[in-house]
Amino acid sequence: MTITHSITLLATGAFAGFAGSLLGLGGGFIMTPVQYILYTDMGLPTDMAIKLAFGTTLLAVLPTTISGVWRHSRLATIWWRPTVIMGSCGLIAAFAGATLATHLPGAILRTAFGVVVLVSSIRMLISRDITIEEEPKDRPWLWVVSSIVIGFIAGILGIGGGIVMVPVLVLVFKLKMHNAVAMSLAVIVFTSTGGALGYITNGLGAPGLPTYSLGYVHLPSWLLLTIGSAGMAQIGAITAHRLPNKQLRYLFSVTLLYLGLRMLGVFDWLG
Repeated sequence: MTITHSITLLATGAFAGFAGSLLGLGGGFIMTPVQYILYTDMGLPTDMAIKLAFGTTLLAVLPTTISGVWRHSRLATIWWRPTVIMGSCGLIAAFAGATLATHLPGAILRTAFGVVVLVSSIRMLISRDITIEEEPKDRPWLWVVSSIVIGFIAGILGIGGGIVMVPVLVLVFKLKMHNAVAMSLAVIVFTSTGGALGYITNGLGAPGLPTYSLGYVHLPSWLLLTIGSAGMAQIGAITAHRLPNKQLRYLFSVTLLYLGLRMLGVFDWLG
């Protein structure tokens, strides 16, 4: 790893911490594409690069989301009962998803990541503003089902689940955007833990891993990403509560649109 790679990871961590806490995503949607590019630049094959990016991202997301959740909880925007239910189910599902991902080709994982990000972005862009006139009702069975699906996707794609969680909380559970962002971060604490454990345990002893790797987690990259991300998560959480719902949703959507197209290789095709 060169000095340029190290600086890039530090900057990525800082930006991901801010943007992830701002948008309720944890930051994985930024960390994963950047790491994939760096690992391939270091000479790692596609299959190894994408799995290392997923595993390292999930572990790096954990301190970032904890930092953001602490700030959001102080602002009293987290609905804790469904958060704990969804998080517990999501943790188990994320471990299962990560286990499956370690046995899939890297090209499939990269394409799937791009598609999920792109679909989430378009869905949020075309959706109408939702007027909430009453408190959301308890729906434990729906919390369980949705968290299992989201957790499984999160484990496979190394994203924590926020890019799917936020739209679900807004469009299905009818939460206001600010509450959806806060609750999504809290659930990501669980899903990122389960996913990271899956990539670590299933990557132990894998051939071709770079030095200082713990399974499919590259520890030097994890450290550099974490240094910048945790503190910036505080600023992102504070900023989220100062933006209008509509502006926050559009910012979320446009960011995901760009990254989805990038991972699908659209910009490379366009030159």
